Amino acid sequence: MYSSVQLTIKYIKYLLTSSNAKGHGVHSPFVFDFITNVLIDKRQFYSFSSIEKVRETLFQNDTVLTLEDFGAGSLIAKTNNRKISMIARSSLKPKKFSQLMFRIVNYYKTNTILELGTSLGITSSYLASANLQGHLYTFEGAKQVAELARQHFKNFELNNITIIEGNFDDTLPPQLKMLKQVDLAFVDGNHRKEPTLFYFNQMLEKATEDSIFIFDDIHWSQGMEEAWAAIQQHPAVTLTIDLFFIGLVFFRKEQKVPQHFSIRF
Repeated sequence: MYSSVQLTIKYIKYLLTSSNAKGHGVHSPFVFDFITNVLIDKRQFYSFSSIEKVRETLFQNDTVLTLEDFGAGSLIAKTNNRKISMIARSSLKPKKFSQLMFRIVNYYKTNTILELGTSLGITSSYLASANLQGHLYTFEGAKQVAELARQHFKNFELNNITIIEGNFDDTLPPQLKMLKQVDLAFVDGNHRKEPTLFYFNQMLEKATEDSIFIFDDIHWSQGMEEAWAAIQQHPAVTLTIDLFFIGLVFFRKEQKVPQHFSIRF
């Protein structure tokens, strides 16, 4: 993991070198449409306020949960006792990114959605509520965290979510075999190079030219930056968008020459 100083320097470089979020100078009709109708859409959709109210309660919840950690943190401890408020502050995506993913699902009408890393279920709720006709399969390694997320889904009356508990290495392959395709995937559960590329290659077998893969924390460490670079260079990938904290991957065959954009958000 990069230090806070290293991340700050990288973020400043990103701000200085990325395209502006209004689409000026972006020579791609698809990306311009994405910026105009998805990225900078400021509308408040029907589920936003109720989900954000739950987020605020999580920040104040000092109940202690036991976490089985199969990700980068497993190098430090196999089991961790943490307050819900601490989990919320360290693992929940900021609302602007969660709401962006809602808009992506809503705009592109993605039906079969995978999320690697349920956490407390906030981003999951955004993904599922964006298309109630679709289905979200969300994977979580920590049993008590999954149970709390399950309660949130029940309260939101989201019946289009399946939580799959356990180590992603064990649970992802059999679930993928049961799916015809993956329309959208959000990878937010293991911030290391090898697992990230492993999940990418597994999900790639179920991707179509309209699929969208989203990777979290692509600049979090040298390993994650190497994983992101490898994904960008994969022959199946025709377009990527770097928003610094997340990276979007597209497989559109009409894109004859691969393009990689860095856009301020």
